[in-house]
Amino acid sequence: MFLLLVLVVFLFAFASSRNNVRKISNPNVEFKGDNNLFITQEAVSKLLIQNQQEAKNTSKETLDLNDLEAALNSNPMIKSADVYVSVNGMLKAEVEQKKPIARVHSEASYYIDEQGGYMPLSSNYSARVPLVTGAVDKNNLSDVFKVAQKIQNDAFLKTHVIEVYQDESKGIFLKLRQYRFTVQLGNLNNLDKKINNLKAFYKKALKDKKLNAYSNVNLKFDSQVVCTKA
Repeated sequence: MFLLLVLVVFLFAFASSRNNVRKISNPNVEFKGDNNLFITQEAVSKLLIQNQQEAKNTSKETLDLNDLEAALNSNPMIKSADVYVSVNGMLKAEVEQKKPIARVHSEASYYIDEQGGYMPLSSNYSARVPLVTGAVDKNNLSDVFKVAQKIQNDAFLKTHVIEVYQDESKGIFLKLRQYRFTVQLGNLNNLDKKINNLKAFYKKALKDKKLNAYSNVNLKFDSQVVCTKA
């Protein structure tokens, strides 16, 4: 019985040792969620290999998975990454991309992601999201992010709004897909009420067939919608 126990321990240790020194194969990359790839599998594999000095020729024992995860998570296209090695020695990475909800076109062009952060444009895929123009500072996106988030989560706005403009005083204007008038939100105080006022105006003007009769719809005032005729 004692000899059998010794043999089992020896075989386990031997298998573990062989498993640890087994060479890593080429990285296998899987994307979670959306199939629209802003960063390619090849680009992720390249990041993994570059940050582990030819990871495919590295043993499992010396591979630092935390460093590889940190390298992927530092990429501005990636929201989160999980890197591990399978039993058969395959290096795997599960990657979740950032999700853009608006595209800034100002002095620089980039996306705003769903958490309000900076996300570079991709040469691989272009997202269909509202445009953000005007006086936009990459280090101060809070107001335009709040509006973009509202558009993303509201079916009416998502259907109709194609552009968000921010002026020098941080006043917000919206442009709609099919109509010539500009929607003037002003500041973001009472934003929900202003959006409800816009929906009420739109519904009545659509019924009266007067949506193309206006050049500006001012929602700055809490209790009324002030319209300027075209």
